[in-house]
Amino acid sequence: MDVGLKRELEDKVRAGERLTREDGIALYASDDLAWLGGLAHEVRTRKNGDVVHFNVNRHLNMTNVCTASCAYCSFQRKPGEKDAYTMRIEEAVRLAKAMESENLTELHIVNGLHPNLPWRYYPRSLRELKAALPNVSLKAFTATEIHHFETISGLSASEILDELIDAGLESLTGGGAEIFDWEVRQHIVDHRTHWEDWSRIHRLAHEKGLKTPSTMLYGHIEEPRHRVDHVLRLRELQDETGGFQVFIPLRYQHDFVDMKDGKIRNRLQARTQMATGAEALKTFAVSRLLFDNVPHVKVFWVMHGVQTAQLALQHGADDMDGSVVEYKITHDADNFGTPNKLTREDLLDLIRDAGFRPVERNTRYEIIREYEGPDPARRDEPQPMRV
Repeated sequence: MDVGLKRELEDKVRAGERLTREDGIALYASDDLAWLGGLAHEVRTRKNGDVVHFNVNRHLNMTNVCTASCAYCSFQRKPGEKDAYTMRIEEAVRLAKAMESENLTELHIVNGLHPNLPWRYYPRSLRELKAALPNVSLKAFTATEIHHFETISGLSASEILDELIDAGLESLTGGGAEIFDWEVRQHIVDHRTHWEDWSRIHRLAHEKGLKTPSTMLYGHIEEPRHRVDHVLRLRELQDETGGFQVFIPLRYQHDFVDMKDGKIRNRLQARTQMATGAEALKTFAVSRLLFDNVPHVKVFWVMHGVQTAQLALQHGADDMDGSVVEYKITHDADNFGTPNKLTREDLLDLIRDAGFRPVERNTRYEIIREYEGPDPARRDEPQPMRV
């Protein structure tokens, strides 16, 4: 990058000026990751100090049966396929209840777009989960699922959200966003929910007082300009509603384990390579710099691996999600050693080891507990390795 342009971008960031589309594309073109990460770290420190937020959550996928066949997805199954499943509500409650002893604060629920389940299954499931776990926040359903509920129920998204909120919904999830630009989206998404409906549904949720996350699936067939466009659309919606609490870059995964039934569901991997660690860190940094109106950037360690997740905390991220036990949507894809579970103590160690102070939060980013930061004695000077 030209020295003059680098200085101009530094000055804009430090003055709190909003970066443009051209600025974002220029940042992605920079090969100076140390400079880029340092600039993003300045912004995350200005917004969040030395804190890294985390929560104790579990994921529940009540069905993997889905009408869509998105090109990147290894999770979906068609009715009657091997490994297709749909939980009875009582089974979902039993599984969720078994997690309660771990001081759970959030249950994260995402499903396939089931062609036959009735609409009433969904509010009833939330109501019974909330009755069983009254102190656990329910973060449930993507905008794509809400759009699907409109189709199967005949109700409007506004009516659907009202009923789900009455049943215990505290936040939508951020899924279904992928990449909004149609140039890319038409090749990767196989459902009807695109930017117009995704933004409409999150706008409605924000109007009803819900705070929601936003996401971006990166590292497949998109180019940096598509990532910039994606963030700027979300930034504009955030200007309007103020309802996004966090932005979550999600790294696209290749498929290694779906050979169990002889089918390759990920149709992108023959023409793609997964994003490298350096590309992941650049994506976090540029996202933090562009997204001036969203308070938090989260690294989902399940999709990045633990070490890259720690490094992302030095490149703009201030949240490390969460103590997941099982995440089928990704673990039906990857097989490169990402653990299934991190306990609260694991997260505390990882955050401190990265040089930050852990703060446990709930779904609404209210502080539950603050912890001591890194032990200075561990960082005085390196110790020689014993042979």
